[in-house]
Amino acid sequence: MKTELLEADLLAQIDLERLPQHIAIIMDGNGRWARKRRLPRIAGHRAGIRAVRQAVEACARLGVPYLTLYAFSAENWKRPQTEIKLLMALLREYLRKEIGELNRQNIRLSVIGRIADLPKPVRADLQTALEKTSRNTGTRLTLALNYGARAEVVDAVRALAEELRHDGTIQIDEATLSRYLYTHDVPDPDLLIRTSGELRLSNFLLWQVAYSEIWVTDTLWPDFTQNDLFQAIRDFQKRERRYGGLGLG
Repeated sequence: MKTELLEADLLAQIDLERLPQHIAIIMDGNGRWARKRRLPRIAGHRAGIRAVRQAVEACARLGVPYLTLYAFSAENWKRPQTEIKLLMALLREYLRKEIGELNRQNIRLSVIGRIADLPKPVRADLQTALEKTSRNTGTRLTLALNYGARAEVVDAVRALAEELRHDGTIQIDEATLSRYLYTHDVPDPDLLIRTSGELRLSNFLLWQVAYSEIWVTDTLWPDFTQNDLFQAIRDFQKRERRYGGLGLG
């Protein structure tokens, strides 16, 4: 009952006419969540899937158009092979089990990152999920997989350089480079959420979050609930966005 009252109170404070159009989340703290409970790390990752479901459902419920989740970074390959295999298995399990629910909530799945380097079975399940949700028109859920922001910029510059070989008249500016980023067809995030209290971007959407509002919570990702997301949106709406203005004078 207390949780329901808190949820109702938070929802009452959210202006549905001023929702962030794009929320990006750095999901951090699975390992620490497991250690606190003396459980294997994979238990933290599995618990984190429940938090993913909560965040996705909350965005769909409110009508947030875009949600991007930092699911697997390019640096994650440095982890023990056993953990990587389990992470890939959990990803495949999520993709297979959640398609029906994504369709029920009219959620379209997309993916960014160097997808070609993922294991073939993962790529196959991703392709199936992308195809089966492609006609949905609600919240667009983007999974950042084998993703690194610096790698994204490198890939964009390479693509732009190749285009310049064929057409030397292309104007090189911020707008042009943006068209070659993985996120060329979605708006930049209005709100960036990071869990577990860490105060760094961890090579996530470095170009795109230039003017994003950042909201950090000490909550570990597996404990992140819809109420946490509602609170982040409420706090976001209280801020005055300056878009680069330093507020001097």
